Amino acid sequence: MAFDFKKEYKEFYLPKSKPGIVTIPSMNYIAVRGQGDPNLEGGEYKQAIGLLYGMAFTIKMSKMGDHRIDGYFDFVVPPLEGFWWQKGAEGVDYARKEDFCWISVIRLPDFVTKAEFDWAVEEAARKKKADFSKVAFWTYEEGLCVQCMHSGPYDDEPATVSMMHAYMERQGYELDISAQRLHHEIYLSDARKTAPDKLKTVIRHPIRKK
Repeated sequence: MAFDFKKEYKEFYLPKSKPGIVTIPSMNYIAVRGQGDPNLEGGEYKQAIGLLYGMAFTIKMSKMGDHRIDGYFDFVVPPLEGFWWQKGAEGVDYARKEDFCWISVIRLPDFVTKAEFDWAVEEAARKKKADFSKVAFWTYEEGLCVQCMHSGPYDDEPATVSMMHAYMERQGYELDISAQRLHHEIYLSDARKTAPDKLKTVIRHPIRKK
């Protein structure tokens, strides 16, 4: 049976609909950086998602080809994630989507080294006849965070964020968003196939002790 990160690491991917405190260890990701409104058809964000999944499935399906990755095990491609910010703003302003800067990511299994990642970039570009030069191998340790499962449209996230911030303050923490520690979302639903009120999104914010 394929390894499923969501099931094996429920504390990271399936939190409750009430806020909680969690420490996120270092993880490796496929990452694409960009800016602009994520809803723009044919825009930079939609293109980035295509690159991420192209890479993820190249690695997953390597078992079908001649290239053997040391330590490989079959896995369910982890969910799409995004780190978001806007210049001159703390957190995000959902009314200014055109000002978004983002790092879109998909988690990598630990057996994917930088060398194997570089092989996958070349393989994906060859098979799909596309430019994968924007894709990067990114290691990030998120550390101490408050997180919560948000149910419903993305534009309704501020209510969940407010609940998270009230909770962290009661627990003796304060927000620690910076250029290195960002607003983080994990998308458990396919927005193309899911009604807005049924969307499930993990929202995570970096915090520190007061």
